[in-house]
Amino acid sequence: MSAVDVHTLSGAYALHALPEDERTAFERHLTGCSPCAQETRELAAVAARLGLALSVTPPPGLKAAVMARIGTVRQENPRTAPLRRTAARSLPGRAAALSHWVAAACLVAAAGLGGAALWQHQEAERAQDRARAASVRLDRLAEVLGAPDARTHRASLPGGAGGTVVVSRERDGAVFAADGMARPPAGKVYQLWYDDAGTMRPAGLLDPERSTEAVLMAGPVDGAKGMGVTVEPAGGSPRPTSAPLMAIAFG
Repeated sequence: MSAVDVHTLSGAYALHALPEDERTAFERHLTGCSPCAQETRELAAVAARLGLALSVTPPPGLKAAVMARIGTVRQENPRTAPLRRTAARSLPGRAAALSHWVAAACLVAAAGLGGAALWQHQEAERAQDRARAASVRLDRLAEVLGAPDARTHRASLPGGAGGTVVVSRERDGAVFAADGMARPPAGKVYQLWYDDAGTMRPAGLLDPERSTEAVLMAGPVDGAKGMGVTVEPAGGSPRPTSAPLMAIAFG
């Protein structure tokens, strides 16, 4: 999927019609593309409202015909669409500005799927919430990494894997970067901890599907003397249940 193609997926996403890999990629795209985020929100709202307002039975074969057309007719790119996007935001004006296949797909959702359209709208709202939260985390991560007092500490594991933590007392935050870490056992996850003079405080989880990632550690640094990584049951633990896999002193 190219950088241009991804901008055309908001309609299919709003109707929950994307395969899993494209849905995941598009949700990542939403965190940095406000036109697509706005497009997705509006399309989902139109589908939901049509679903609540329309009670007629669709003609036989309508859904199959529309779904077949979706694969061959492209949606307008929200970055290059005409100025009519911003001229009217009311429901009638917005619905008139939709490309033909998106409008037809919304009608199918309304007439053939009923309450599913409302669920799709709620899903889009949740995606927006996740996008906003991700944006806040990225801003905070950049703030810590760019802090004047940021200090870097590293620990290595056998086989070349390891972890690096960047700590800013001034920004009261820390970023942990794992590299080359083996996948945890089934049903387990790597959990991060702040070391408060011997008392371990939960500081977030690593994605078990990724061997390399950078995460903003949860919570303030406060007076932590260091951090650690343990293997915990999926979902994490309130207290460590295993010996530290990695321990890094902040110095």
